[in-house]
Amino acid sequence: MICLLLLGKRSKNALNIPYILYLTLCHLKSFPQPIETSFLISLNTISIPTTISEALSNENWKQAMNVEMEALEKNKTWDLVNLHAGKKSVGCKWVFNLKYKADGSLEMYKAWLVAKGYTQTYGEDYQETFAPISKMNTVIILLSLATNYGWNLQQFDVKNAFLHGDLEK
Repeated sequence: MICLLLLGKRSKNALNIPYILYLTLCHLKSFPQPIETSFLISLNTISIPTTISEALSNENWKQAMNVEMEALEKNKTWDLVNLHAGKKSVGCKWVFNLKYKADGSLEMYKAWLVAKGYTQTYGEDYQETFAPISKMNTVIILLSLATNYGWNLQQFDVKNAFLHGDLEK
């Protein structure tokens, strides 16, 4: 028997009331399908590290970290410089996650080295920010145009994206 326990909060009349959803595969008539079963089992068997020491104790996470470091070095993400007097450097931390295929099987271990930008002060450490995003309306319009005009659509995964980097196929 496989059980999935979800904890959360539901808002009712402006009150946060905790609720628990408890799911067992034997209660669902359409389950267990092999794809869903393998996905639920993988959720239970692979843990995502929360500290660097946890990640370094597993070869898969170490490999994911090496891939990220190689990409950062290849794209010349940083230059080593002397720190200006009176300034503090921005720290960084590792973030880990798992990526799954459409059938629910594990595709890859993902690791990102991210800057702790929340330690910076506007006007002192930086003057402006830029975060290119797409609105859902734009995506829907593009999908609609592609459908109506018979355009071919392709989806691909970009491992690392950099603002001024070169995108290679």
